[in-house]
Amino acid sequence: MGSIKSAKSGYHHGDLRNALIEAAVELGAEGGPERVVLREAARRVGVSPTAAYRHFTGHGDLLEAAKVRAQQALAASMAEAVRALPGVADPGEEAVRRTEAIGRGYVRFAIEHPGLYRVAFCRTPSAEASGFTGLEAPDDRPEFSAFVLLSGVLDALVDTGRMRPENRPAAEIAAWSAVHGISLLILDGPLARLPADQRDAVVERTLTTVVAGLTR
Repeated sequence: MGSIKSAKSGYHHGDLRNALIEAAVELGAEGGPERVVLREAARRVGVSPTAAYRHFTGHGDLLEAAKVRAQQALAASMAEAVRALPGVADPGEEAVRRTEAIGRGYVRFAIEHPGLYRVAFCRTPSAEASGFTGLEAPDDRPEFSAFVLLSGVLDALVDTGRMRPENRPAAEIAAWSAVHGISLLILDGPLARLPADQRDAVVERTLTTVVAGLTR
């Protein structure tokens, strides 16, 4: 993910909503969802809280907008990890490598942007009402783009014969649980004490183990 755009420098007349969202993303990057406060976002942009309330009903509304941006940034990290892969001739091997890369981009985002990672998975009223169960993402919803990427590489494993069709149902949950779990162990658990090279080796071992289970 690239550098975060300054909300104050990015604000132009008529674009206050986006400027407030950018400020909320900055705040989230600094301190997670607890740091995202409507009044503070308004102060950073240089407007009154009253002006901010014309665009957001309150803290939860702004946090939801920042959460969508954080989830899009997570998906971008996953997609970038896939783009960085060297090409291979075997479609099945390519599907395996893409699956591992998706997980690598996920964990990398958590390590490099812990505040935004926490924003991406914070609980908001809108999220509760979304109907998302973790099994199938609604269509055309940007906040679920990371899930759609994961589903796509898992489908490719089946299409290329690397995964048995009977192993496909709920495979997203198995893969997601593994990368989310190791991300939290790195951020908040004992893996935070590992040197970077050992940490990276553990991440790679986790990814290869997950894919080996999916393609057994």
